[in-house]
Amino acid sequence: MTATQGRLAGLSKFIFRAPRWPRTLAFAVLLGGLTGIAVFDSASTMGSRYPVLLVGQDAWQGIVFLGAPTVVAALTTTTIDRALGGGLTNDRSALLALLCELFVVVVLVVAGVFAAVLGLSQRFVFDALVVALASIFALRLLAVLAVSRVSLPVASVPASVQTVVAAVLLFVYGGTARLLIDGGSAYEAYVVFLSRTDHGPPIFDAVTLDHFLLLAALCLLYAVAVWAFLVAVERPWRRALDVSVLDFIRGFIGYAAEESRDLERFFERLGQEAVVPVSVLSFRTLADDEDPNDRDGDPNDRDGADRESATTDGGAVDPDRLGEEKARFVLPMIHPGPLGEIGGGDLPRRVALSAEGIGFPPHATAGHDFNLVSETEVDCVIDAADRALDGATFRREGTVPLSVESGESSMLAQRFGDAALAVSTFAPGSADDVDFAVGQSARAEFRSDGVADVLLVDGHNCHTGLSGAGPDLGHVTPGSKRSYDLYDAAGLAGEETAEADRGRTELGVAWDPTGWTPEEGIGPLGVRVAVTRVAGVEAAYVLIDGNNMVPGLREDVLSAVREATGVDHVEVMTTDNHVVNRTRADNRVGGEVDADALCETVRSLAVDAREDLEPVAVGGGTERTTVTVFGNDRTETLATQANAALSLGAALAAAVTLFAMSVSVLLFFLT
Repeated sequence: MTATQGRLAGLSKFIFRAPRWPRTLAFAVLLGGLTGIAVFDSASTMGSRYPVLLVGQDAWQGIVFLGAPTVVAALTTTTIDRALGGGLTNDRSALLALLCELFVVVVLVVAGVFAAVLGLSQRFVFDALVVALASIFALRLLAVLAVSRVSLPVASVPASVQTVVAAVLLFVYGGTARLLIDGGSAYEAYVVFLSRTDHGPPIFDAVTLDHFLLLAALCLLYAVAVWAFLVAVERPWRRALDVSVLDFIRGFIGYAAEESRDLERFFERLGQEAVVPVSVLSFRTLADDEDPNDRDGDPNDRDGADRESATTDGGAVDPDRLGEEKARFVLPMIHPGPLGEIGGGDLPRRVALSAEGIGFPPHATAGHDFNLVSETEVDCVIDAADRALDGATFRREGTVPLSVESGESSMLAQRFGDAALAVSTFAPGSADDVDFAVGQSARAEFRSDGVADVLLVDGHNCHTGLSGAGPDLGHVTPGSKRSYDLYDAAGLAGEETAEADRGRTELGVAWDPTGWTPEEGIGPLGVRVAVTRVAGVEAAYVLIDGNNMVPGLREDVLSAVREATGVDHVEVMTTDNHVVNRTRADNRVGGEVDADALCETVRSLAVDAREDLEPVAVGGGTERTTVTVFGNDRTETLATQANAALSLGAALAAAVTLFAMSVSVLLFFLT
């Protein structure tokens, strides 16, 4: 992830779940009543003989004149919008109406304070109210355009509901109706019938016909301003990506508010096909071990006395002797992003659940350019993983685990039959994703010593956060010093594992979903531990379902496992599961979860996994599959455009707002 992509990921802080519309409307009515008590001071105009009744009347007037437009808008906007071809939901409609009510209340309070301090007339407050009603029309218009795929004239209809209802109430209960009455015509009688001036607050007498004319003029002006703003923001997106920024906003809001899949449909329009390898290691128990008491690799036998007999059993295991799958490591060269469950964000969970045994889906060497555009693409990855094991040869032989270092890169590697598992890390240095090309080159360096399939895992286990990782956020790119360190480490690991002692493989596993939540940085897979033993040498592979780790936590975990089990080698990995980034772009393991509690969980699981050790046969393979991903440089382009829209859009919005308000003031002076 680059710094530009990091700023795009920061959009996740705006993600929230829209409350259910009954709850929203209940709050809107309560807000109207409280504002009515504060604004409509009936006691000062009608006496205070029955203060409780007058307070109740003030609250009721607040509900009618402030809450009623909100309720009507919330209940009717969705119906109107959908009838015109839009996609606004009841929850979004209610939330939008409530936000507009809050805006009107704030404007009225500020105007009232100014009027009291400066000695201005009540007309000033209603002038401000006119501006507020026109402003919420513009806000609603922008929101409807962003959520619904309709034109501006069509969007104006549902967008105007709240403003129109408020204006009608002002007309009926204000002084305008009386000003229109000048005789006894049928029209004037109808106006008298509609008028309810005696039932409205006395301050409504300040409402005149000019206010309604100005409201209409301002709504027209603000609609033009909204159109100009959207055209200005839209043009760069069309040129760079040939997509609409409204589609992006619509998808983002839809997922944020109600988990819709509109954002995936937007990404599908950007996507490019890519052929990616999916590598698998499957560990299966043996149905009838000819000598169950000969558990090669006895922890008390570290002198290699029984290794000679073990190495002679390196041939293929008869399929009839294979038992159940105990564990499966699956490594698709895909990035689990971009956020939440969108695209491949929930890839680790889906992959893990597809395994017969306990699934281990660590992070591969791939960045955000290899985000899947939709969740359906995960099925292609799972199918490829299953195909990779079709006809796989299972062997009992493995090599002892070993650790190598080169520059900043360190690697824990181990071969199993014709395949190898290698976990790389740059810890204690801060690092993020390893570029796809870098990972492929590193795999080639490892394979140069005869191994057929390499599961090269990016440990993804130390990061200082989005604010402290530098301009590239620790991304390992081609041509960087770290990329060459990784190449050298992979080549060295390939050489040393080729010459390493061999023996029969044993495996033990343990898993705890834990009680932590994605908001705390831990995904649904929790913590998983696999312990291997070959020729008396043990290694523990710890997998935490999260997105990277705070600095220093990795070392604490390694120490905890070593102290509890005495294993020779330990490495910790994260899945980079982006479900933990649904509402926070920077939600590393250890940022919210107590480090001691996490270490205790891992320690306990490591002990259980070691006690679970038993002979296994291991088979692996790699299968290529064609999937649709974001594509080369498309993520960076999208991030650049989104960041530009945020920065330039904010300035443009301020300029458009200033222009519209200036014209509004001019209209007030002219009238």
